[in-house]
Amino acid sequence: MAHDHKLEIFRGLWKFKSNVQKIWGVLAFLSLVTAIEVILGIYKPAALTGNFFLGMKILNWIFIILTLVKAYYIAWDFMHLRDEKSSLRRAIVWTPIFLICYLIFILLFEADYIYTVFKEGYMTWNF
Repeated sequence: MAHDHKLEIFRGLWKFKSNVQKIWGVLAFLSLVTAIEVILGIYKPAALTGNFFLGMKILNWIFIILTLVKAYYIAWDFMHLRDEKSSLRRAIVWTPIFLICYLIFILLFEADYIYTVFKEGYMTWNF
């Protein structure tokens, strides 16, 4: 049955999980990912802020990836996508992820262009 989620298969063994255990598991996972984001945001390690990848700091890439992980897990658990067919899961999850990646690409490309115009063009920094 698609919505019978009290029974899970774990390494070939049948394992019963209550809804309370699932809620605590979701809370622990989302809290861990959020704590990592907060710690990285507070300390901002020099190795992550000084190095760039595809025109953006590595720390910013880590924030984007962790945010996508949290969004995927929230959809996976709270929207009960784990119980649906894989084609529906892919349609619901991968479409926004593709669009977010496309948006990031467009923002980086346009920001680089604007930076180049201000730096090398006739316009001056007026901020």
